[in-house]
Amino acid sequence: MPFVIFEVKTPDTPKIQDLLKDDTVSRQSIVIRDAKALDMKGDVTFVKIEGSPEGVKRAETLAKEFGFGTVKKKKAKEINEKIQHEEDSAATGIGMIFD
Repeated sequence: MPFVIFEVKTPDTPKIQDLLKDDTVSRQSIVIRDAKALDMKGDVTFVKIEGSPEGVKRAETLAKEFGFGTVKKKKAKEINEKIQHEEDSAATGIGMIFD
């Protein structure tokens, strides 16, 4: 499934909610993580939008209007892997509770 990751500077984080108000974007899978939570440098928040090609394209259009930066493919892959690892760890932890 296609995805895109945006880098949002701390002063612009309230604009993330404006992005998510869009009907097409809100129907996609959305993950928001602070850079520090992913053990990365910078005072930014990452917004991952994953879903239909139309939804990702709409998110890219709106993000550009809001002044969000689009993360380059190599860095986006690294961020995506960290998010996946975090989600997998959480799922494993919950699974242990029910064992």
